[in-house]
Amino acid sequence: MALRIGSNIPSLTAQRYLTKNQRQVEASYRALASGSRLSSPQDDAAGFAISEILRSQVSSLGQAKRNAEDAQAMVQTAEGALNEQNNILVRMRELAVNAASDTIGDKERGYVNDEFSQLLSEFDRIAKSTQFGSKKLLSGTNENFSFQVGANKGAENEIRFKLKADTRASAVGIDGLDVLEKSDARDALSSIDNAIDKLAGTRAKLGAVQSRFNFAIDNLDVQKENMDSARSVIADVDVAEETSRLTRAQILNQAGISVLAQANSYPKTLLRLID
Repeated sequence: MALRIGSNIPSLTAQRYLTKNQRQVEASYRALASGSRLSSPQDDAAGFAISEILRSQVSSLGQAKRNAEDAQAMVQTAEGALNEQNNILVRMRELAVNAASDTIGDKERGYVNDEFSQLLSEFDRIAKSTQFGSKKLLSGTNENFSFQVGANKGAENEIRFKLKADTRASAVGIDGLDVLEKSDARDALSSIDNAIDKLAGTRAKLGAVQSRFNFAIDNLDVQKENMDSARSVIADVDVAEETSRLTRAQILNQAGISVLAQANSYPKTLLRLID
């Protein structure tokens, strides 16, 4: 075996392995501290690219779910107003039945008509004032709505519907009704029944839209969960595995330091040849 002073090959070898082990220790610390095994592209270039794509998809699905929830809130706002209008019609019908009977006189019928007229005004006010943000919902705008409920471009990622909801008093046929006379009260009954039917039809359409949004939201939850799981498998650190890797690297690091110390003292053996 040749003995040389100019180059200490064992020391260089020990340094090389020590540097490699130290790099692994630092990588393990970084992964455990961040919770991600892909803190930089150099860790796994392909995995890093895939995980970033999945991360953007997961984030977009979260926003799409919020879009669907906001759209559902808009429909529920309209439905809540329709429910109150329906309650008003029920009460107006009750008053009309009362006014159509001779159990009350003309004076009392006037009192009944006062409430009837106030309820009619409130019915119309609700239709004209109900809105979500700047969108009028029950005043017959017949606006087309489009909601982005997917992470990507395309008609399959949208829910569209036309809001055909005009529940103003004139639109449902109860404008100008009164119950001052028995005949007027009896005529009002059929008009109120027609208005109740129209409201029921509008509520059924909105209910169908709400049902669709419920399923869309559930589907987005499933997609987001599965995609986030896939991203986690690629990007998140396995703590048990990484801890084991760190322990191994630390042991090798300590061994490397010991070997390097011995390798650096190796040339001293040459002094025995000179003595």
